Amino acid sequence: MLIPTDHPSHALSECVYLRACRRQSVGHVPVWFQRQAGRSLPEYRNIRGPGSILEAIADPSLAAEITLQPVRRYGVDAAILFSDIVVPVNAIGFKVDVVPGIGPTVEEPFRDKSDLKRLRVLEPEVDTPYVLETVGILAKELKIPLIGFAGAPFTIASYLIEGQPSRTHARTKSLMQSEPTIWHDLMERLSDIAIASMRSQVLAGASAIQLFDSWAGALSAVDYKNYVFPHSQRVFSELEDLKVPRAHFGVGTSELLSLMSDAGADVVGADWRVPLDEVRRRVGPNTAIQGNLDPAVCLATWPVVKRQAREVLKAANGQPGHIFNLGHGVLPETDPEILERLVELVHTEGLQPESLTS
Repeated sequence: MLIPTDHPSHALSECVYLRACRRQSVGHVPVWFQRQAGRSLPEYRNIRGPGSILEAIADPSLAAEITLQPVRRYGVDAAILFSDIVVPVNAIGFKVDVVPGIGPTVEEPFRDKSDLKRLRVLEPEVDTPYVLETVGILAKELKIPLIGFAGAPFTIASYLIEGQPSRTHARTKSLMQSEPTIWHDLMERLSDIAIASMRSQVLAGASAIQLFDSWAGALSAVDYKNYVFPHSQRVFSELEDLKVPRAHFGVGTSELLSLMSDAGADVVGADWRVPLDEVRRRVGPNTAIQGNLDPAVCLATWPVVKRQAREVLKAANGQPGHIFNLGHGVLPETDPEILERLVELVHTEGLQPESLTS
């Protein structure tokens, strides 16, 4: 499928972020931060209002402004849509809320085959028109690429089954192992939702997409390959025709990086547990890498942050196909000034690893 000729990705095709996604040479290392919009910014707290995060997401003008705030402040090379991975399943009636201090909670968790009927097909123009309106606003405002996203089938399945964030994912793994037919049906439906959501975001103006598999690191490589990989692979395969970069990210996925690359991603994001030279070896030469400063480091003093950021850049070695990011989301207590200085450091020193000293 060809996206329209006036789509932002055409005009932005030579920007550093999209070039890095294609593993092409760049003038500086591109940088953006997962969760760069939101709680760490005072300007976000000033306009957020008393409503829930899902209510803020459903207000296109507010969601667009929240997306733009870190772009203005930090000078990052990509914006990521202010939204949440549970928005689509909530929109089709699964009744998910995002509780402050806890995360996504499900009113009636998925328990057995009878719950499959609750996962109907997502119609973005009908179910989440506010998301598409937000993307449309941003496509006109931004001079850098907008990243759309969705939750990966496994991570969304875990939320729906556990009912809230889980350390063990015990119910999820139990269903996966004991009821494989139900499991794969569930994953197929969640894959359809992710595909529909990200496709609609691209057609509305997003220039790249990222599949967040936040909890995939809870799985062994064998279980990931048998129960998750085919579904994530289908998500990437069915979006290939859009010809925009597709990124794949998970936490604690050190042993899954090669599989995450094989699933079809153009970019694989890594957390802080593996240095980027080893990440590059695991994902192979045809995949760009994203990461991977520990978010907790950003709570330290600037000399510490600078030293650790330079270690990340040295591991990347100035090679094409590196997008600097954190290994997970920006922590709420992060000082925005630290991130401002971090962007400047990456932009000025990122391509000169031989000159980087602690």
